[in-house]
Order: sequence, then C-alpha cells, then structure tokens
Amino acid sequence: MSDTMDLGALGLTLTRQPAPLPVYHGKLSGSQWTALAEEVFHRGGRLIALWATPGDGMTVSAAFGLTEGLLWANLPLPSGHTVYPALSTNFPCAVRMERALYDLSGLRAEGATDQRPWLNHGAWPADWHPLSLASDSKERFPDHLAEDYPFVRVEGDGVHEIPVGPVHAGIIEPGHFRFSIVGERVLRLEQRLGYKHKGIEQRFRGMGAYDGYRLAGRVSGDTTVAFAWAYAMAYESSQSIREPERARWLRALMLERERVANHLGDLGALGNDAAFGFGLAQFMRLKEDWLRLNLKIFGHRFMMDNVVPGGVRTDISAEDRRELQHQSAVVIKEVNALQSIYEEHQGLQDRFVTTGRVPPDLAAQLGLTGLAGRASGIDRDLRTDYPFSPYADLGATRVSHRNGDVAARVAVRFGEVFESLRLIDKICARMPEGSVLEPIPPFAMPGEGIGWVEGWRGEVLVALVLDEQGKVCRCHCHDPSWQNWPVLEHAVIGNIVPDFPLINKSFNLSYSGQDL
Repeated sequence: MSDTMDLGALGLTLTRQPAPLPVYHGKLSGSQWTALAEEVFHRGGRLIALWATPGDGMTVSAAFGLTEGLLWANLPLPSGHTVYPALSTNFPCAVRMERALYDLSGLRAEGATDQRPWLNHGAWPADWHPLSLASDSKERFPDHLAEDYPFVRVEGDGVHEIPVGPVHAGIIEPGHFRFSIVGERVLRLEQRLGYKHKGIEQRFRGMGAYDGYRLAGRVSGDTTVAFAWAYAMAYESSQSIREPERARWLRALMLERERVANHLGDLGALGNDAAFGFGLAQFMRLKEDWLRLNLKIFGHRFMMDNVVPGGVRTDISAEDRRELQHQSAVVIKEVNALQSIYEEHQGLQDRFVTTGRVPPDLAAQLGLTGLAGRASGIDRDLRTDYPFSPYADLGATRVSHRNGDVAARVAVRFGEVFESLRLIDKICARMPEGSVLEPIPPFAMPGEGIGWVEGWRGEVLVALVLDEQGKVCRCHCHDPSWQNWPVLEHAVIGNIVPDFPLINKSFNLSYSGQDL
C-alpha cells in the first residue's frame, strides 16, 4: 500500500496515516476542497463525515470514502473567516451536517440551499456557537420557548398533516416527525431531531487523551464497542502505538457480539411491529441470554469500557471461549428455525415485502450506508473492503440484497447474524496467545489520528486532534445515522401511515448518537 495518494490533477498529494486501515490526510486550499469533492463524487465515492476544529482560524474537515481508502481533508480558514464551500451540492447527506456545523461552530456553507438551524432549538442565542472559541465561556441562558421551526408545507386538496413526537410512548428517544398525507398515503415526511443534544463534543475539549475512550463509548450505548474501538484506533494512530495481536482479536469478538445483540433485538421488534408477538418473545429471549453472557465474561451487558487505547481491558480464558462457542451454536440453531417461520408467515411477508423501499439508485444518490445500504445494493463493508487483522485472517463475507424494502433489511439482518456467529466461532477457535494491552506512556504527544470501524449500523468514524499538552483539542464522533435518517424520509413516501413504525424500525437509527 502506497504511503501517499497523488491527485495530480488537483495539485494535491495526501499522506497515509499510521493506521491499520488506509487513511490519507492533507491540507487543502478552498479551490482544492471543491475540486476534491467533485473528484470523489465523479469516482463514485461518498462523504462520510464533516466537522470543524477551532484555533487561530477555524479548520473545516471532511472524510471521504473511496476504493483506495479514506481521505481526511482539512481546509484551514483564515482568522475571522466563517464561510467555506458547501459539500451538499454533490452529497445530499451533507445538508444536515452543514446545518449542525453552523450551529456548533458558526461556519456557514456557501452555496447550501438549506440554512435552517438543526441542533439549535432556540435554547441558546442565534450567534452562540458552542465549539467556537469566540463563544467559549460558561455562560448560561434563561429558559424560553423555542422559535417555531419552518417545516416545509405541502398544500392541495385533501392534504393534511400528522405531527408525531418529539415525545413518544415507551422509553425510546425523542424525535419529531411531520407527515403530509392524503387519506392514509404519505406524500412527504419531514423530521426534526436534535432533542438529545448533550454537549459531548464540547466535553471532549481539554480532556486527557487516554480517557477519551470512555466518553466515546457513551456516544450511543448500543454501539459502545465500535465507538470505543474507533477512538482507540485514532489515539493509537496519533501516537504510533500498535496494540497486541490478541487484543485485536478480542476487539473483533466484542464487535461481532455487539452486532448480533442488536440484530436479535431488531428482528424481534420487526416481528412485533407486524403484529407477530411470538417473534418478539423468542428473539428477546435469545438477546437476553446473549447479554447475560456478556456480563459474565466481559463484566458488562454491552461490554462497555473494555476496548481501551493500547488494547483491551479484559482477557478471556479457554473455558470462556468454549462457552461463547456453545452459545453461538445454540443461537444458530434457533435463529435458523425463526428465519424459516418469518419467511413462511404470510402475514409478516405481506407487511415486509415492498414496504419502505429504497431502490439502489436512490440509495447511492443519498449516501445510504451500513446494513440499510447493503439491503439496497450498496455493497460496502469495512471488514471486507479493507480487511485488517483479524478480519483478513477470518475471511469475513458481506451480506447484501437489492430489493431495498423492509423484507430486504430483515434478510440482511438474518444473514449478518449467521456471519457474525461464524466469525465468533472462528475467533474463539484461533485466537492467538499473548498480551492484551500495550503499555501507554503517561502523557500523550501532540498529534492527530482517525479511527474507522464497521459498527452494526454502518461505518463509525472518530477523528482526534491532540494539542501541545497532549489534551484533546477536538474529537469528532460520527454515527452512520447522519447519512441514513434523511433516507428514511424517502423510504416512507407512498406508504400508509401505519407502516411507518415498521419502516422506521427496519432502519433503527440512533437519535442521540448523531446529536453531540
């Protein structure tokens, strides 16, 4: 693998970072920023994340995905400049990222068509930007009613609106959904999120670099392993640290167990949303047993705080591995039987097939990613596209579909459960001996690094910049829900309102994981 990526036509050379995955990094001018976005777009690449870092002048950063690897592009802005060229002209998924970037950092995307606030619900003044040094104080603002949000209105004979949320029944997170309908048919859905904003990105600033894994692991509890691994990868890259081989296998073991736990829960919930309570009961029974074994072996039901910079905190014994393999064998047998029931149940299939369809061309245009993308013909998975240890040794296989409906997303979940169970069995059987934690120097050096992990929803990214004291200057955690929430608005068009919970659950996106 080359140490540089030469984009000669753009007058740009990117340098490879010391990371297990191919990550190329460089500083750009404004014209190069726009030209690079155009080049990535024409090569069929994708935008993964967009964020900004404060300093003497703000720096706008973007992560792009190409066949060659990840491109981490930085655009330094002169002091006092608050405008940068929009990326949403080529990448529709950038729209909300640009709106959030303005709310948090005060930088405006020039050429963007949607300038409405996203994370700022009127809880702070319009000129207050938490991640801008100009707004860096402990000032608090009095509570007041948020301004009316300018939803896009649909007008016509027989059109009316159904507002849903932000408070929902049960314990799910808050989000507002504004349906424009005729009869029961959905003409348009517009979301408003941002109700779970908790200041995580601001909390990272000034934190000891080593300790950041704990906060990263709490971005989204159902993805704690993926975020902690991505943070650890970013930290290790910034410090040129290589974790032990056994630690990488244990990280992969936990990542696959996280994937199985979430898929089991979703398969049960999808059955329940289609009035098949038996499916919910059986899958939640399997998930509960799965989480209990996590607690027994890793000390936590979700394996939180086990992935740390330099390796992992918890080693496992030969007896633990045998118990994990036994459970995988049991789950394979039971999920096989449940898959047959799901596929032969006419009531389920009537609700699943053709519902909430996202065809491959629309999925590619909107940047759909992760398991939802693979269900719509977007055949990408970091474990197979850029395999590094242990995935290079395990021979991970992508699971994909092309129909793009609820049935396809259910099929991908079943396939990924079986593939993860196979990987877990191989990891337990072939795990190398050795230490699980590389000693970490007490003080970090200034530097920057990036982590990129295929979480159960899709690709999780963590970008880390450390200052001269080795403290966190900026840490940006990106959840694939940023890409996939806007696609849900398209998936529901033409469907009936009662099918929305089913379509929504088939994506199962994170509210708080993209509200930092």
